[in-house]
Amino acid sequence: MARNRWDKEDGPEKHMGLLQLVQMLSLLVIFVAGIIIGIASSPHINRYFDSLAQFTFTNNIASPKISDDNCTILRTCEKVDCLSMERFVHPDNLTHSMTDDEVLWRASMLPYKKGYPFDRVPKVAFMFLTRGSLPLLPLWERFFRGHAEYFSIYVHTPEDYEFNVSTDSPFYGRKIPSKDVEWGSISMVDAEKRLLANALLDFSNERFVLLSESCIPIYKFSIVYKYLIRSEHSFVESYDAPNRYARGRYNPKMLPYIHQYQWRKGSQWFEIQRNLAVYIVSDTKFHAIFKKYCRPACYPDEHYIPTYLNMFHGPLNANRTVTWVDWSVVAPHPATYDGIDITKGIIQSIRNKGEQCSYNSEMTSVCYLFARKFAPSALVPLLNLTTTVMGF
Repeated sequence: MARNRWDKEDGPEKHMGLLQLVQMLSLLVIFVAGIIIGIASSPHINRYFDSLAQFTFTNNIASPKISDDNCTILRTCEKVDCLSMERFVHPDNLTHSMTDDEVLWRASMLPYKKGYPFDRVPKVAFMFLTRGSLPLLPLWERFFRGHAEYFSIYVHTPEDYEFNVSTDSPFYGRKIPSKDVEWGSISMVDAEKRLLANALLDFSNERFVLLSESCIPIYKFSIVYKYLIRSEHSFVESYDAPNRYARGRYNPKMLPYIHQYQWRKGSQWFEIQRNLAVYIVSDTKFHAIFKKYCRPACYPDEHYIPTYLNMFHGPLNANRTVTWVDWSVVAPHPATYDGIDITKGIIQSIRNKGEQCSYNSEMTSVCYLFARKFAPSALVPLLNLTTTVMGF
C-alpha cells in the first residue's frame, strides 16, 4: 500500500519534468535553425562556396590533365591579361577575327595626350601587298637580319592563300586577315587601308611603307631606317598632268566634293608617317566617292591617296616616291628585271640617277630606297650583291 501511495504522489512531478525537457529541446532546435538560416543567407558565405565551386571546376575540368604512368598531374591554365598595356600597344597576334570596319575603327584612334607611358622605340612597318608568295623572301630576310626591334612586317595575300614560311623567319605569322584584290578596282585601295589599319594597332610603328612581291631594298637597313624615321615628310607621289592619264581620269560627278584642280595622280607605292596613316584609315567619305566614280580607265590606287593628301595634308607630303620603277618602256606596266639583267651597275645606277631631291628642306642625291620590278630569277644574282654592293 505504501508503494502505491508514493507512485501516485510522484506522477504529476514526473510529467512536469518531461514537459520542461521537451520545451528545452524545442528551444534548442529553433536556435540551431536560426543559426543555419543566418549562415545560408550571408553574402560572404555565398562567395566562399561560389569560389570553392569555381576552384574545384577549374582544377578538375578546365585544367589539362597529363597522365604520368599511375598518376595524373593537373596543370593550371596560363592566365592571359588581355587588357595589359603590352598587348594593347604591341598586339602579337595578327590572325584576329575583326571585320574591316572594326579594325579600321580601332586603328583610327589617335591619342591626344603627349608622350607614351612606355619606352617607345619607333619602328618602320613594311607592308607587303602580294598576289601570293614572296619569291624574293631570302633577300628581305637578309635585309632585316639583326634589326628586329626596329621594324614590323605585314603581309596581305589573296584570301585563301596559305602563306608558309619557316618559323625562324621574320615573316612567320605576319599575314593579316586578307581578301581577294582585283587589279584596277577599289579593292586595291581597300587592301592598302587594311594593311595600314593592322599596322597602326602597334603603337610603336611610326612609318609605313607599301611594297610588292617584286620590290627590293637598294640600301642596307640602317640607312633606310634613319632616312624614314628622321624625315619631316611622307613620301607619296602626287602630281597634276594635263593628259588623259591624269586629269583625263577625273569624273565631274565627284563635284562638289572633289574639284578637278584638286585631282592628283601618283605611284601606288607610298611611304607615310603615322598621323597621315590614321587620317587615311579614318576616311569614309572620299573612299565612297572613289568607289562610285573612279572606275577603269580610272584606277583608285593611283589617285585616291595622292588626291586626298593634296586636299587636306599637302604640307606634310614630299610629293615624291622612294620606290624607283623603270618606265622607260612605253607600256601599261613598268619594265621587269630578270636574272640576266642583274649586275653591280644596275643597283648603282638606281642609287645614282643624277637626280637631286628635297629631304627636310635640303637637296640630296639619295632619292630612292627601294626599287621594282624584279622577277624571281633575279633572286640569286641579287643575293650575290648584298655584301659587295647593297651593304647587307
